[in-house]
Amino acid sequence: MSIIIYNKDEQASGNFNNGNILEKKPIGFPQDGGQLRPYSNLFYWADAWTPNSKSTIGLHPHQGFEICSFVIKGSIKHFDSKQNEWIELNRGDAQIIRSGNGISHAEEILDNSEMFQIWFDPNISKTISKPASYSDYKADSFPIIKNEKSTVITIKGKNSPFEMDTEGIEIYDTTFHGDTHMINLDDQKIYSLFIKKGVLSYSGVDLEQGTFIKIEKESEFNFKSESGLEIFEIRSPLRPSYPTYFERFN
Repeated sequence: MSIIIYNKDEQASGNFNNGNILEKKPIGFPQDGGQLRPYSNLFYWADAWTPNSKSTIGLHPHQGFEICSFVIKGSIKHFDSKQNEWIELNRGDAQIIRSGNGISHAEEILDNSEMFQIWFDPNISKTISKPASYSDYKADSFPIIKNEKSTVITIKGKNSPFEMDTEGIEIYDTTFHGDTHMINLDDQKIYSLFIKKGVLSYSGVDLEQGTFIKIEKESEFNFKSESGLEIFEIRSPLRPSYPTYFERFN
């Protein structure tokens, strides 16, 4: 049973193009530093943004992993060797690269914009032989459920069009309205929470934007918030049914 909190200074940092793109990485590569390593079928998670003008990460290859981008603020552009064209995505949009047997892509983060890039492990021993593919999804394609305490956007889950091979993944973008909250949890899942906006109060401590929370083997999570707290959440299996890449090579 555990609820572990990773503040910004406990996460890995990175940058591209001499600081034109900045990153904090709740789950980084081993060489990046930071306290958290891959777990479940989550391999990598970066929060990337442009502090000033737009900047491009040039064409580079991937294999096996499912690489997802979620636009948090502003806009990004995507290019890959399958589409062979630049595609623009805006706030709330999402994309997935099923990198399979190989694909190269480039990305541009526009002025004053922010995105999550998250790598999922879909059982690479199988996906490495599949043809690569790409899909993107507009924000208005995701179902929304509202009640007096929250507004929940289902990015990956019931009634969402988002398709991926990685097993047992659910993704939600939730805005909480001011009050106390109790979330019932499945102890066979790991809950990964990123505070996008606002302050979450847990056990007498105020947790601010950029804080990452990992919850496992718990039955509930109790916290307080002011109105407007935004949390990006991924639910993944406590134990995937296959050996993950990280388990096999570490």
